[in-house]
Amino acid sequence: MAMSVRDIVVVGVPSLRERACEVAERDLGSAALVALADDLLDTMRAARGAGIAAPQIGVPRRVCAIEVKDNPRYPYKPNIPLTLLVNPVLTPLGDETFDNFEGCLSVPGLRGVVARHVGVRVEAFTPEGERIEREVWGVSAGTYQHECDHLDGVLFLDRVRDTRTLSTWEAFHEHHEAAFAERVRLLVERFGS
Repeated sequence: MAMSVRDIVVVGVPSLRERACEVAERDLGSAALVALADDLLDTMRAARGAGIAAPQIGVPRRVCAIEVKDNPRYPYKPNIPLTLLVNPVLTPLGDETFDNFEGCLSVPGLRGVVARHVGVRVEAFTPEGERIEREVWGVSAGTYQHECDHLDGVLFLDRVRDTRTLSTWEAFHEHHEAAFAERVRLLVERFGS
């Protein structure tokens, strides 16, 4: 099967800021939806991302992919098995949040601290039309929230409360990664993810 790596839409492109459209129930399992999911997967892996949403490749549909598999860009992130979400709905599980140092394939070279819920209920479909219902906790819950934000035209930059936390990747590695990795370790210890 040929890989199909798509161009990633970057901050400043108006389409990235629009709410994506729901996938119609009749389109679940369609060849077009499965092909979109494959393109998302190929593009995410080629860019070494932890996730990607359809608007990031210029497709205004409520579809995203998440996968963390010993990712060298995020050595502190626990693994997340490949998950493809269609029309996801996230519901916070309680009010507790944690500070997540986030980056984004659509905001190259920049990171910042965002408050994320420590737990979310995920309801969605697979591209083939199977129902997904699960709870996701810890740092992994932050990844789900980040990707689903894209479906509403929201970037992590919009959620950064203190712009003094903004950092280049290089400065993050040098000045912030060790402390953040320790916070992640404690979350993983607590939630297993």
